[in-house]
Amino acid sequence: MLAKGPNIPADMTFLDLEDAVSPLEKEASRPKVVDAIRNLPWDDRVLCVRVNAWDTKWTAFDVIEVVGNAGERLDEIMLPKVQSAAEVVAMDLLLTQVEERAGLPKGHIGIEAQIETARGIINVEEICAASPRIETIILGPVDMSASMEMPSLSGGLHIPDYPGDYFHYVFVKILMAGRANGLQVIDGPYVKVRDPEGFREFCKRAQILGYDGKWALHPDQVTILNEVFGVSQEQFDRCCDILEAYEAATTQGDRKGAVMFGDEMIDEASRKVAIKLHARGVRNGLVRSAE
Repeated sequence: MLAKGPNIPADMTFLDLEDAVSPLEKEASRPKVVDAIRNLPWDDRVLCVRVNAWDTKWTAFDVIEVVGNAGERLDEIMLPKVQSAAEVVAMDLLLTQVEERAGLPKGHIGIEAQIETARGIINVEEICAASPRIETIILGPVDMSASMEMPSLSGGLHIPDYPGDYFHYVFVKILMAGRANGLQVIDGPYVKVRDPEGFREFCKRAQILGYDGKWALHPDQVTILNEVFGVSQEQFDRCCDILEAYEAATTQGDRKGAVMFGDEMIDEASRKVAIKLHARGVRNGLVRSAE
């Protein structure tokens, strides 16, 4: 499974020491992860390791052994089941010591924080602001279902008996906390790996709200993720047109702050949305179509 990772066209890959590893294999998995980080061809994707949560006996040693030996190619640590800002501060302090001992630049390792419990949701604003190392906030839907004692065994999946999206509040609360602190916001896994249409539907749900992406548990899900969360050529060209029209409206003639663009009114808010989508398209290598 580790060897397959570099060949999957994802923007980010995380190697898991937590739920994907049985308790008796936790310690033995660390050198395997270090070896994979150092010796597999990971291209320029973001590379992360999910350590175990602070309420286990493995967390600090995961960081010491993996970060201490993986070298500069490791970009981030993912901290699961974060319940308070203090847990993020503790991870920040530990990383600082490990970086110094390993000869890594101070602040080299970023933190991705997973919100997976009721306590984590209550404290998510403070968690997002707890450290300059935090780059991403993530919803963990299955553990969240367990924490909230939902009776369904289909954690994070659609529940036909509920009249609506039972996770909508959680989605929006995490999104607002992340955006208020300038963080990337990511949705967690969809566990039915052989249900591509259901996965696409859940991707679209998160994408419409404003999430930056979603986890993939299987290589086939990555293709759908890149389609849903990517920027199409048509969207990119439209962003270019909006930015060009707004620039002309605000700098030429009457220098209006709002102007009609086709049958829509565009203004400063429209420009901000267009800039974000345009930047995402540029990162994906898009260029404006020839007229």
